[in-house]
Amino acid sequence: MAKRNNRVKSTNDLDLKDRLVAINRVTKVTKGGRAFSFAAIVVVGNEDGVIGWGLGKANEVTAAIAKGVETAKKNLIKVPVHKGTIPHEQSAKFGGSRIFLKPASEGTGVKAGGAMRAVLESVGITDVLAKSKGSSNPHNLVKATIAALGELRSPAQVAQNRGVAVDKVFNG
Repeated sequence: MAKRNNRVKSTNDLDLKDRLVAINRVTKVTKGGRAFSFAAIVVVGNEDGVIGWGLGKANEVTAAIAKGVETAKKNLIKVPVHKGTIPHEQSAKFGGSRIFLKPASEGTGVKAGGAMRAVLESVGITDVLAKSKGSSNPHNLVKATIAALGELRSPAQVAQNRGVAVDKVFNG
């Protein structure tokens, strides 16, 4: 199957909000003592179908977060959000983390924990059921969640590929 290109080209017209997912203090023991540095994983999104993630590493927390935000703005993708939820079930895997996303009816809320919640709220999904299996490492959970969101197809895309009307594909 051909790879779909759902990357966002320009960030000029987007109002991106950043969200810190996790921060990790790293200690390097040297001859002169302990050297501390920080790694921050950040998610940016416009809460209207655009999402990106980034990892920043620096000697101070604020610098690490700033670097993470800059990296996240460089790899944005577009996600089809249909009435506040996802168009269909989707699962994905990254490293030891496996995730499963399922559409939910209006008023359900975001039933997801930790790193997955940050990603789903940043993309603008308000109703979804999510399950994380395997590793709960925030880095791998964020990457698996964004991989699953990147594989979603809108009803219009499916109808176009099949050559039928949208109402034949999706009741909504």
